[in-house]
Amino acid sequence: MLLVENKCEHLYLMSFYIQRMPAPIRLRELIRTIRTARTQAEEREMIQKECAAIRSSFREEDNTYRCRNVAKLLYMHMLGYPAHFGQLECLKLIASQKFTDKRIGYLGAMLLLDERQDVHLLMTNCIKNDLNHSTQYVQGLALCTLGCMGSSEMCRDLAGEVEKLLKTSNSYLRKKAALCAVHVIRKVPELMEMFLPATKNLLNEKNHGVLHTSVVLLTEMCERSPDMLAHFRKLVPQLVRILKNLIMSGYSPEHDVSGISDPFLQVRILRLLRILGRNDDDSSEAMNDILAQVATNTETSKNVGNAILYETVLTIMDIKSESGLRVLAINILGRFLLNNDKNIRYVALTSLLKTVQTDHNAVQRHRSTIVDCLKDLDVSIKRRAMELSFALVNGNNIRGMMKELLYFLDSCEPEFKADCASGIFLAAEKYAPSKRWHIDTIMRVLTTAGSYVRDDAVPNLIQLITNSVEMHAYTVQRLYKAILGDYSQQPLVQVAAWCIGEYGDLLVSGQCEEEEPIQVTEDEVLDILESVLISNMSTSVTRGYALTAIMKLSTRFTCTVNRIKKVVSIYGSSIDVELQQRAVEYNALFKKYDHMRSALLERMPVMEKVTTNGPTEIVQTNGETDPTPLETKPPPSGPQPTSQANDLLDLLGGNDITPVIPTAPTSKPASAGGELLDLLGDINLTGIPSITAYSKNGLKIEFTFERSNTNPSVTVITIQASNSTELDMTDFVFQAAVPKTFQLQLLSPSSSIVPAFNTGTITQVIKVLNPQKQQLRMRIKLTYNHKGSAMQDLAEVNNFPPQSWQ
Repeated sequence: MLLVENKCEHLYLMSFYIQRMPAPIRLRELIRTIRTARTQAEEREMIQKECAAIRSSFREEDNTYRCRNVAKLLYMHMLGYPAHFGQLECLKLIASQKFTDKRIGYLGAMLLLDERQDVHLLMTNCIKNDLNHSTQYVQGLALCTLGCMGSSEMCRDLAGEVEKLLKTSNSYLRKKAALCAVHVIRKVPELMEMFLPATKNLLNEKNHGVLHTSVVLLTEMCERSPDMLAHFRKLVPQLVRILKNLIMSGYSPEHDVSGISDPFLQVRILRLLRILGRNDDDSSEAMNDILAQVATNTETSKNVGNAILYETVLTIMDIKSESGLRVLAINILGRFLLNNDKNIRYVALTSLLKTVQTDHNAVQRHRSTIVDCLKDLDVSIKRRAMELSFALVNGNNIRGMMKELLYFLDSCEPEFKADCASGIFLAAEKYAPSKRWHIDTIMRVLTTAGSYVRDDAVPNLIQLITNSVEMHAYTVQRLYKAILGDYSQQPLVQVAAWCIGEYGDLLVSGQCEEEEPIQVTEDEVLDILESVLISNMSTSVTRGYALTAIMKLSTRFTCTVNRIKKVVSIYGSSIDVELQQRAVEYNALFKKYDHMRSALLERMPVMEKVTTNGPTEIVQTNGETDPTPLETKPPPSGPQPTSQANDLLDLLGGNDITPVIPTAPTSKPASAGGELLDLLGDINLTGIPSITAYSKNGLKIEFTFERSNTNPSVTVITIQASNSTELDMTDFVFQAAVPKTFQLQLLSPSSSIVPAFNTGTITQVIKVLNPQKQQLRMRIKLTYNHKGSAMQDLAEVNNFPPQSWQ
């Protein structure tokens, strides 16, 4: 009895204490208190104290203040503090019959729950009951929650209720049900057909909210299913009519934004028209007139009108529109470039960059405005303007555009110099009006941004100079002047040293028809090269160029040979191993092989480029003792390599069998005994494993190998280029270079377009002659156009299997 009485007294005291406990503070008071915190530590202390009180209230199952506590917990969650312990309390509020509790419960579920927590499955039944509730606002809460965080399991279970609400006459519920249906389709695409009957009448609704969400739903269905896209193309006239009513209607205070009627709905309709008209002539023709009306009647003084015009331009460019309409769209982008808003200018430059390949002449009309954007202070605008300027360069405007781009190169930030220099090199190589202009332009780039230029600039310029025989005296004189007292631009000094070594006799003789010759003595020339050798700014490579140039001058100069011998002997003890090796070898050339010196150091022959079907082999420097550039090698002489399938043909008993080789381009290279190889599928007869030479940005290059029976020193490499992105890669060019101990022949590719989604490949054959059986090394260069942008990349391939070269 005593024990029972004590328990009763204890329970009574607890209930009395609970009744006397102060009510938790309100949300507004909590916010006010937290904002008064002067330090982060003080704020954390307040939050921890309040969370402890909320936990205690949750443990005591206090229904009175559960809603208030969850609201405070959501505020703390938005501040970044953990609030996961309130997940079950949200479910309890959802199950409550009070609307205020349901509202906070559903809000908490959307913020605190997602598919990663299994707790969210517990609310499936509550959402189903609320979707069938008699109050539209409770149904709206359930639709919002399902459309925000519903998992695939929940979407499958509740899709039927969403589809029923999509057919209801209540506009408030229809617009929420349409957005919820979008979420259901994203989670479970196979349920798309369930909503097809309900979507047919959605565009007849007068309510703009329902129209907006209906267009969003139709857009989602068309993007995910080609069948749906074909089905909804018949709705184009109806969408055109709705858009026309929007732009022709008078003032409507309910939908007016800055004088424009419901711009949000207009933008959504334009995006849907863009999807429906893509690659379809009839749909594109049906929307041409309305697009022209939108483009000409939309107010451009406000940002709202600019948003509509931008979507109109994108739609015109993406469908099969008329040429006049496309010119109108590009002119709109040209007006955007004059806008004071930087975001609008950036959007215009990006859009013009995408369309310059298809409407080059129309974009050219705005060239001066685009070039003016190079002077903009915004870095993003400046970069886009630079890329678009290079895309506009052609044979007619090369001089004017290069003048602007060289001025930009001289004044731009260091982060732009590398890309700008590379673009100028490529444009000059493609559109140079004369060799002198080409040489002057590249020398200007080397003078302005020498340390930022790409690696192959030096050998490419040397090759250009070598091929311009009539420009040798002019070039060596210009380079001599350029490096007088300034060795900071290392690529320029390297080119100058090479040219002085090759054509020093022309410099000293003063023979220059292009401009007034200068008087230079042999000693002055050697003074410059020796200054390069001892300069602190000179790199090891630059010193190698200078020492080799001095050695070459021993056969071009007559009065300074003894001085050259002394310089060479001095560097025979250099701490730079590479420089020391060169000096020792050159010193031996003076002593033991002096009778061969003039023949070994004679002038370099013209470096001819091996051209295939457009691409040209890269000229690269090598790792040998001579720093002069690698000459492009001619195709290997002698019998051509054949496939090892000849062994199979020999088994048939005679050499009078002629294999049939297909002449049309195929996905695989033609080889002897082609149909026999097809019987074996993809079996690698040679036993040489294939390698992945390059894989980046969706482009993959694979190498497969064969060894020739007739010439074991020849390796036949077949490249296969595939594209895993969603758009084709056009104007694809593969180039390759090898050290000068090898000989390389690059045959024509099967195509210049790499199809998207790995639906096809480009094949190209490389033949490499390796007489010394050295380890194979290769540098590759890839250029192509993708998503409206010109792409370029260099890569080294050093992982060739030993079977391919041993």
